[in-house]
Amino acid sequence: MQTLIDYISRVAGYNLWMVAIELCLIGLVVYWVVDFLEGTRGERLFRGVIFILVAGVLILNLLVERLEFLRLEYLYKRFLIAVLIIAVAAFQPEIRRVLMRIGRPRFWSRSSQQLSRTIEEIIAAVTDLGSARIGAIIVIERRVALGEFIETGRRIDAQVSAELLKTLFYPGTPLHDMAVIVRGDRIIAAGVQLPLAEAGTVGGFELGSRHRAAIGITAGSDATCVVVSEETGVVSISQDGKLTRNVDETELRRHLSEAIA
Repeated sequence: MQTLIDYISRVAGYNLWMVAIELCLIGLVVYWVVDFLEGTRGERLFRGVIFILVAGVLILNLLVERLEFLRLEYLYKRFLIAVLIIAVAAFQPEIRRVLMRIGRPRFWSRSSQQLSRTIEEIIAAVTDLGSARIGAIIVIERRVALGEFIETGRRIDAQVSAELLKTLFYPGTPLHDMAVIVRGDRIIAAGVQLPLAEAGTVGGFELGSRHRAAIGITAGSDATCVVVSEETGVVSISQDGKLTRNVDETELRRHLSEAIA
């Protein structure tokens, strides 16, 4: 109780406006970091680090002031240094992504005309693939980076075109049986292996490997995934781990516009 009274008396001597501004700034930074990491593997790690820091500071302040556990305080400070080093290694993909975003100002972003052309190219490819009953799976990367999956395939980094997409998925080619990842108006990689969701059914339809992969990748990220069934030619779209089958051109264009733009 005495510790709490001492803390309140110290706070009372501060400039309240400055304290309010500092708390707001800290809150904004934490909110931005959590929002940026949302949906990534780093989100849980960040929450765990914050919990360790807050709990450690509160407990140690109480123990050091009342019981004078000085050696425990010494070890905790060294532990914080180790946590910082581990966090830098663990958050490497997220740190790289935020630096890339900072270094790519808004006015450098792709024009709406380019994005519209990309959407129409994907729709044209999916329509032709469906008519020919050629299986395909196209992943549209959004805010959550898919670097760990891109590394499982072959990097391409080519402009999106219907001809290239149809070539990549043409039966017999080395990369036809895996996924293609699109970032903005670029095909980043092909032959990408995706995580499979558990086997099941959607609307009485037994899920194949492509549809399970579409559910698997969208359940762990904010990506949008377009799937063409090899057996029926039906076009499906997956978002947030949910699969919508037999989408028409209008619905497909709407989903792609939201994902790419």
